[in-house]
Amino acid sequence: MPVRMVKNAVGPSLGRIVAKLDRLPKEGYEYWKKITPKKTGNAKRRTRLQGNKIKADYDYAVPLDEGRSRQAPRGMSKPTVDYLDRRLRRILRK
Repeated sequence: MPVRMVKNAVGPSLGRIVAKLDRLPKEGYEYWKKITPKKTGNAKRRTRLQGNKIKADYDYAVPLDEGRSRQAPRGMSKPTVDYLDRRLRRILRK
């Protein structure tokens, strides 16, 4: 009987954690787009989420991500990874 109690207590919690983890790629994508510099809107328009990967489909994606914009001096990759790291820590802490 104690095993069943533990399983019942862990099951729903684990399910909630897995659901939150499944949303992380989309949250990362949304954060990436939020911090993407906007001059003409091309970079935001041409950034897509493909599976669990963010695809920036424009010629100046690498320079922009390397911080060659005053609007995003840290680029987008590093801040997005930092954001996802914080989210992951929050999810696993609960």
